Amino acid sequence: MSESLNTVDAAPPGSPAYAAATEVFNLAAPVEPAAAVTATSVPEVRQAVAAAESANLPVRVHSTGHAAATARPMRDSLLIRTRIGGGVEIDAGNRVARIPAGTSWGEVAEAAEPYGLAAPHGSSPLVGAVGYLLRGGISFYGRQTGIAANSVRAVELVTAGGRVRRADADRDPDLFWALRGGGGGFGVVTAVEVQLFPATEVVTGAAYWSATDAERLLTTWLDWTRTAPWAATTTVRLMNLPDHPDVPPALRVGTVLCVDGAVLGGAGGERIAAGLLDPLRAVAPPLLDTWASAAPAAVLQTHMDPTEPFPVYGDHMLLRDLDEQAVSALLRVAGHGSGSPLTNVEIRQLGGALAVPSPFGGALDHLDARFAYLGGGVPLGVTAEAIRARTAVLRDTLRPWDTGTTTPTFAANVAQPQRHLDANRIEAVDRVRARVDPAGIFRDDIAPNATALH
Repeated sequence: MSESLNTVDAAPPGSPAYAAATEVFNLAAPVEPAAAVTATSVPEVRQAVAAAESANLPVRVHSTGHAAATARPMRDSLLIRTRIGGGVEIDAGNRVARIPAGTSWGEVAEAAEPYGLAAPHGSSPLVGAVGYLLRGGISFYGRQTGIAANSVRAVELVTAGGRVRRADADRDPDLFWALRGGGGGFGVVTAVEVQLFPATEVVTGAAYWSATDAERLLTTWLDWTRTAPWAATTTVRLMNLPDHPDVPPALRVGTVLCVDGAVLGGAGGERIAAGLLDPLRAVAPPLLDTWASAAPAAVLQTHMDPTEPFPVYGDHMLLRDLDEQAVSALLRVAGHGSGSPLTNVEIRQLGGALAVPSPFGGALDHLDARFAYLGGGVPLGVTAEAIRARTAVLRDTLRPWDTGTTTPTFAANVAQPQRHLDANRIEAVDRVRARVDPAGIFRDDIAPNATALH
């Protein structure tokens, strides 16, 4: 290893520190950099960047490792894993949270809830807040709050040469714009400030039915989405859950259909939820139904995202409006009796504030799509090849409704078709990168199709 890397305790392959720094949540996507370091402070980040520049190594960045499958190979790079200390700071008067890099959404929700505030967080308490926010972020509050990146009020980072920067609407607004959804490759983000919103009660949960009733259920849900209030954000999922002690026995019955999500508000939220759920419950009695009023932090448990690392292979597309033909096509390849090996086939409701460009937003400030498709499987009892083959079939099946775009937080792997910025925005983002990283030390950390410089 280069002597310059030894000065920052960069760990080589095979060492315990290397294993800790390169941990990922998706075990199907291990990362294998030349060396790795866990940085717990801004000075440590600066030292690591300087050491990489001295050793002529590109710098790669991650925190919780949830996006490992979307990262380019790291073989000849220094990986900086951010675990910046200090904890979440809540400015209740201004409804702002300062979040150090490496902080999970569960920690943010726990810090904000005593003040009657919530953040536009993801569906898992374990996902890192900073990466989620800067890659866009689609929350279960999203149809009310918009793209999560629009809620970012400031970004602190270390750029090439070890320069410490703060970008916001007044200080380097071009960099601030590019950081929010621009695809990365600017530096090592060490903290963000995000706008919170009042929330003391939500209606959230999941209801499950046998997929034998999926056509009527899915059609009923789609009809509801066309006029749904912005306070509600929901998904419908076709699931093949394993015979495992963590899975309720009622759901080990083959393919099930799940409707889950969240509705902001107290009594008003209950009325909105009833408008969704009562027609669905009239189609057939749910096998399991957990929808109820709850504190906002409960939303992080609604989607039942895994709590332990596991291998997963998947795909993602943004879709136009769906119709009866789309329902039939989807169920033919992923519904009851289809033989689908996929654990999860999800259609997430978009629209509302997610579709509205924000005057205060960044490079990615809205989604011009009605729905997001996510599909994937875990190779337990099935092969990775079978999962990939079925996601390819689903991609072909949904092609008539494909917008040709994606959103970065849902991208499943680095090789899948991806596009979230148009040519003009890519060109503008590239100009910012060229200014803050002229030597391109962070160039390999850029999302696919987010730069014209490669």
